[in-house]
Amino acid sequence: MGLRRKATAGDGAGVERPEAAGPGGGGVGRRRFLGFVLAAPTLVTAAELGTAPAAEAGTALPEITDLVDLNDVMTTAALPTSHLVTVEVHEDGTVSFALPRAEVGQGITTSTAMLIAEELGVPLERVRVTLADARPELVFNQLTGASNTTISTYAPIRVAAAVARERLLRAAADVLGSPAGGLSLEAGVVRSRAGGSVGIRELARKAASVTVRRVAVELKERGRFTVIGRPHNRIDALAAVTGRKKFAMDLDVPGALPTMVCRAPTLNGRVGSVANLEEVRAMAGVTDAGVVSTGVAVRARTFGQCIEAVRALRVAWRPGTAEGSSDESVLEELREAELPLGLPPLTKSVEARFTFHFRGNSALEPNCAIADVRPDGAEIWSALKAPIVAKQAIAARLGLPPGAVRVHVTEGGGSFGRKLFFDAALEAAEISRKFGKPVKLMWHRADDARQGRAHPMATSRVRAAYAGDTVLSFKQRHTSVATDFGHGLGEVFTALAAKLPVGDAAFSQTFFHLTQSMPYAFGVHSRLLSETGKGFNTGSMRGVYSPDVVCARELIVDQLAAKTGRDPFGFRREALRDARARAVLEKAAEAGDWGRRLPEGMAQGIAFHGEYRAASAVLVEIDCRRQTVERPVRDGVSGPRVTKAVVAVDVGLAVNPRGLEAQMMGGVMDGIAQALTSSLHLREGHFLEASWDNYFYTRQWNTPLELKVVVMPPTTGEPGGAGELAVAASMAAVACAYGRATGSMPTRFPVNHGTLSFVPKPTVPPVPASPTDGLDHVR
Repeated sequence: MGLRRKATAGDGAGVERPEAAGPGGGGVGRRRFLGFVLAAPTLVTAAELGTAPAAEAGTALPEITDLVDLNDVMTTAALPTSHLVTVEVHEDGTVSFALPRAEVGQGITTSTAMLIAEELGVPLERVRVTLADARPELVFNQLTGASNTTISTYAPIRVAAAVARERLLRAAADVLGSPAGGLSLEAGVVRSRAGGSVGIRELARKAASVTVRRVAVELKERGRFTVIGRPHNRIDALAAVTGRKKFAMDLDVPGALPTMVCRAPTLNGRVGSVANLEEVRAMAGVTDAGVVSTGVAVRARTFGQCIEAVRALRVAWRPGTAEGSSDESVLEELREAELPLGLPPLTKSVEARFTFHFRGNSALEPNCAIADVRPDGAEIWSALKAPIVAKQAIAARLGLPPGAVRVHVTEGGGSFGRKLFFDAALEAAEISRKFGKPVKLMWHRADDARQGRAHPMATSRVRAAYAGDTVLSFKQRHTSVATDFGHGLGEVFTALAAKLPVGDAAFSQTFFHLTQSMPYAFGVHSRLLSETGKGFNTGSMRGVYSPDVVCARELIVDQLAAKTGRDPFGFRREALRDARARAVLEKAAEAGDWGRRLPEGMAQGIAFHGEYRAASAVLVEIDCRRQTVERPVRDGVSGPRVTKAVVAVDVGLAVNPRGLEAQMMGGVMDGIAQALTSSLHLREGHFLEASWDNYFYTRQWNTPLELKVVVMPPTTGEPGGAGELAVAASMAAVACAYGRATGSMPTRFPVNHGTLSFVPKPTVPPVPASPTDGLDHVR
C-alpha cells in the first residue's frame, strides 16, 4: 500500500515566479501553494492549481504570442483538474506517479521523476513513473502535444510532492519526538538534529489520512535544487537498449494474435468486393479474414503469415478521397487559394514563393494497437497522445457506454505528432468486434507511408519592403492543405467541433495565430493562413506550421541582409526584439565560429526561432561541392551534406539539461531532413513511398560530423517548451546555408524532392513481400 496525497495550488496561492531573474539565474521568491492529503491507507497527495502565470508583454506593439500562446491556453485548460493527479508513497520506500501524458521517446518520464525526487527528497531511482490509463475526468489534462507536458505539469507535480514531504515530516516528528521544523528529508530518510532518523517506508502508512485535508506548502527555492537543472540519464535507458522496454507489440495479451489490413491502392479507398476471401481464410496460419471500414483485415498466427495473406487478397476497390491527385494538381489548388499580398510597395522589396511538399510522420514504431472487444466491454492498449477522445470515440463506434471501455496508454517508439490520432486503436477495436477475438494490429511500413498521416503540402508567399537599412513591412501568406485537428484538445467535444465545416477552420486559425510570431522589429508585419483540400490524412508534425513558416521567413531575412549589405548574423542580432533571442543567436554564432572561411561550395547558415516562452538559434555548415553532392549512395539521393550544427537553446529553466540536449539533436535531424531529403511524392491519388528504404529521413551519410548543443543558463523560474523547438530553426538554417553555398535561394523543399531515386513499389498488393536478401547488403 502507498501513501496518497493530492495538492492543488489555489487562487490565493498563486504560482512560483522569478524575482528579477537574469541570465545567471536569480533567486525565486517563496510562494505558498495549496494542496490536498487524500483519504487513503497510505500517503496520497495532489495539487490544486488556480490561475495560470500571466505572460509578460514584450516591447511596444507586442505579438499575440507575447500575451498568450497555444501553450498558455493548454496549461490554463489543464489547471482545473490538476488536483486529480496524485503522488503516492509506498511502504517499500518507493514513490509512484501515473503521468497523464504519453511517453514517446521525449524523456518526460525522466523529467517527471526528477520533479518528484527534488521536491519530495527521495533518490531518483526510487521514483516509479507510469502512464495513466484514459481518464475522462481529466478532460484537457491528458493531451500530449505542443511541447506542453513539462510546462503544465511542473507546478502540480511539485506541489503534490511537497505536500507529501510535509506530511511525512509531521509523521516523523511523532516517531522521533522532535518538532517537524527541526527535521529534514533527504535520500528518502527523515533525520532530526538530535541524530535520530526514520525512512519514509516506515512513515507511509502513518502519514496517511482518513479524511481529505487541505494544506498549504512552500516549494523549494531554486537555489536549493539538487536534482532539477542537473543532467540525468533517462530512467528507461537501460531497458530501452537491452530490449526490455515494453511497447504495445511487446505485450502478451491472452488470445491477441497478429493482425494486418489489406488497404486500397489510393488514399482512403474503400472495398468494393473481395474475390477470394474463403481462399485466404484457408491459408496457413490464418484464423480470420473479413471486410472492415478501412480494408480487409486478416488475423493469423504470425505477422509473416498476415503479410502473405494480405498479398494474396484480390480486392476490387472504390475510389479514394484524393483520386487522381498529384503534386502538380495540389500545388495548383494551393496557388488558387493563396491570399493576396496587396499592392506592390512603393519602396524596394524582396518577394518569393516557397513550396513545401508532403512529408510523412515517419515514427520508428509502426502504427499499432491491441484490442479485446467483448459484448459487454472492451480493452485497448496503444501509445496514445489523446487517450480520452480515443476512449470516447471507440465506445461510440462499438455502441458501448464509455465506462465499459478501458484504454491503456503504452509507451511509444516515436511519434512526431502521429499518435495524437488513434487510427490504429479504433481500427483494432472494429476488427476485434468483427472477429469476436482479441487482435494485435500492426500497420505495415507501406501503410504508414501511403495511408498514414502526412504533414500537409503548403506554399508560403513572403514580401518585405525596405528603405535603406530599415525594413518597413513584412507580409507572409501561408497556404496549406488542411491540417486535421480532429483530436481536438483531447476530448470528444472539441474533437467533434474540429470536424465541423466551420470548426476545422477555426481550429486551424487558432493554432496558427497562437503559435506563429515575428521576432524581428520589421515595421508593419502580418501573417495570414489559408487552407484548402480535405482529401488527405494530415496531422501535426513537430511544430505544425512553424518549420515551413519560419524557413520561408528566415530565407527572406537572409535576402534582406544581402540587399542592405549586412552580415546575416549581424542583421538578425540588431533586428531581434528580445534580449533572450539575441543571447541565443550570439551564443550560436560564437560556438559555431560564425564567419570563418570555408572552401567554395561550402557555407554557413544561421536562423532563429522562438515559441512557448523558449528560444533557439541554430548555425549549420553545409557542403554543396560537386564531389559531395554527386557521391554514390546506395538506394538514396546523396545531395548536400550538413557537416556541422550548433544549437543554442534557452527554455527558461531546463529540468533535465541532458534530455533537452537529446531533444535538440533530434530536432536538428528533423530540420535537415525537411530541408534536404524528406518528402512524399503524390501520383494519381497515392504516395509513391512505401518504406524506410525510400522515405529519406536524415541518414548516416547526411548526419553532421560535428553537432553541439549549448543549453543557456536559467533565465526564468519555470520551464518553457522544448519538444519542437529546434526543428524550425534547423530547417531554416540549412536552407539559408544551402542558398549561400550555391548562390541561389532555394524555394522548394526538400531541395531533392525533384529527384526520384527509387523504383516505386506496386500499390497492388499494397505491401511488398518480406525481404529475403538481407545478407546481400552486409558489408
